[in-house]
Amino acid sequence: MNSIETNTWSISNQQYITGMVRLMKAQLEWYSRNMANAVKYEPTDQDITERAELEKLAAEMQSPPAINRLVKIFGLSAFERDVLIICAGMELDAGFAELVASIQGEQSFFQPSFGLALAALPGAHWSAVSPGGALRYWRLLEVNKMQLVTRSPLKIDEHILHYIAGIAELDDKLKEIAVPVYSGAEPMPSQLELAEKILQTVFKNPENNLLPLAHLTGNDLSDKMTLASYVADRLHSQLFVVSAYAIPTHVKDNMELARLWSREAVLNSYVLFIDCSDLDSSDKARLQTVVSFIENVQGLVLLNSEHWTPVLKRRLLAFNTEKPTRKEQMLLWKNIIGDFIDPQEAGLGNVVSQFNLSADIIRKAGIEVSDYLSVNGNSQPHHNGDIRKKIWKVCCSHTRPKVDELAQRIEPVATWDDIVLPESQKNILKEIASQVKQRIKVYDEWGFATKGSRGLGISALFAGESGTGKTMASEVLANELGLDLYKIDLSKVVNKYIGETEKNLKRIFDAAEDGGAILLFDEADALFGKRSDVKDSHDRYSNIEVSYLLQRMEAYHGLAILTTNMKNALDKAFMRRLRFVINFPFPDAVQRAEIWNRIFPKDTPRQDLDLERLSKLTIPGGCIRNIALNAAFYAADEEMPVRMSHIYKAARTEYDKTDKPFNNMDFKAWQ
Repeated sequence: MNSIETNTWSISNQQYITGMVRLMKAQLEWYSRNMANAVKYEPTDQDITERAELEKLAAEMQSPPAINRLVKIFGLSAFERDVLIICAGMELDAGFAELVASIQGEQSFFQPSFGLALAALPGAHWSAVSPGGALRYWRLLEVNKMQLVTRSPLKIDEHILHYIAGIAELDDKLKEIAVPVYSGAEPMPSQLELAEKILQTVFKNPENNLLPLAHLTGNDLSDKMTLASYVADRLHSQLFVVSAYAIPTHVKDNMELARLWSREAVLNSYVLFIDCSDLDSSDKARLQTVVSFIENVQGLVLLNSEHWTPVLKRRLLAFNTEKPTRKEQMLLWKNIIGDFIDPQEAGLGNVVSQFNLSADIIRKAGIEVSDYLSVNGNSQPHHNGDIRKKIWKVCCSHTRPKVDELAQRIEPVATWDDIVLPESQKNILKEIASQVKQRIKVYDEWGFATKGSRGLGISALFAGESGTGKTMASEVLANELGLDLYKIDLSKVVNKYIGETEKNLKRIFDAAEDGGAILLFDEADALFGKRSDVKDSHDRYSNIEVSYLLQRMEAYHGLAILTTNMKNALDKAFMRRLRFVINFPFPDAVQRAEIWNRIFPKDTPRQDLDLERLSKLTIPGGCIRNIALNAAFYAADEEMPVRMSHIYKAARTEYDKTDKPFNNMDFKAWQ
């Protein structure tokens, strides 16, 4: 109904319930006058005329009066309806209380009792106020239990009173945990098919309140919410979200919540979205809490969970929510920023090839870019290049939050000019960068992706001693590609409990997938030792963990790098599954001299540094950096340029730290 129709219906509904209460009051007044004579109630001509007018009013309304809808939904008998109207009359008519008290013979006993209903109303039956009867089961009435059932006062539930009066809103008890969702966004065409399948489950079961559970899989919550909101809109309903952690664990409270929501679902056709995105699959008690709730709740329920599928007696239908296709992502970008800049000039092709974003994220990022374009216009120099950088930066910022929770983000500062490696190793690094840039063309446009998903990920192993430049090389790649770099300590990811390592790895890869960030798995030796002989279940599972990591690396949308200090300890069978292997050698004297030459920033004052003498220090690049930095602090403290004496002092500190023998004669001339 539109707003005018709704307003008209509300007025008519108010007239209808007011008229029904008035007729019930007239019936009770007649009973009060004749209860001693046990005379059967006969409505007056005026009552008959008024009831006919109310029936005519109900027939002309856009939808039935609320009390009639409630009667039909819960299958109430005429007697149960009349009991409800008496209780509603107590709230809607000031004269009801005095009348009820006079009939029951006690001025203080002003609430209607079941005994009053049995005596005064036709078609009376005891089951009406039994715990399993509709009035009490659905909490339409509250019964203040006394020793005598017939004397127990009856009171209409406040939420039901509002409903009868024409006010459809969520029960106050549910407002504490259920959050309404309003989304005007329409799912992408590839997602609309899922929405239609969910809707079909409802249309095929119009009278069945215990619908199959719609289990939404996939790892993007925002697109699932858009999908669920669209389904609710198609059903002319409202979507509410409940967190799995808001569902009470106590059995009685759990069942009560399920009952209250079911009441809302059947009264207002509300749609429930249970969010289990943060649910710990190892928390068995919490999982059972959610299962118990789902088993008892009615109406359309959509369950969001990435890593957990509940085992239910209730039928479950799984719907996998994928990201929009690349074409859809491109179209969405064009629709948002196409009025400001040509998509090709904005480099949207590269953006879509690198970032696999949800529709919601694209809309948010697109609005941010549009705001930037509307403010800056075409006035800036190198306008298109600036815009490309802005779009890229915005996309990175929107893909970071989930990964930031799981790994250490390294701000890449190193460039090709900073790294000192043999030419062959440097060429392999450039080859890696080239493959990352061109993978969409080769995989998608040239069709290699159609040959299978295995091996489409770009994986590399960086092997060498500490300080030989493995992390710096990763920074160089991140800088070259304009991507985020995340360092993951594998020694902390590996878990002694079966299945936990894979779970940790899955979370990392899933979180990083959207932005195709560079993942740097440090300390690969923690997981990648020689393939163990399968002596027990633990050995068997260790091999499974390694296989799982390699499998995810092979399928990962971005670049995954493993580092190790002990290449010889790695199983060759595993190494063959890596696309690139780069050995980072210990730098020779020429390379060490070059590192010393590049290690100081251009603004650092230096005096009489002998690169040839410095190159004789047999230390890797990481140690050289530490020495250079500490020497700079020594020089700054003395308000002098960096000299050999400062490096001597810093070198001694570094050698002591690494337990490396230090020959005073070699450095005597530096003092």
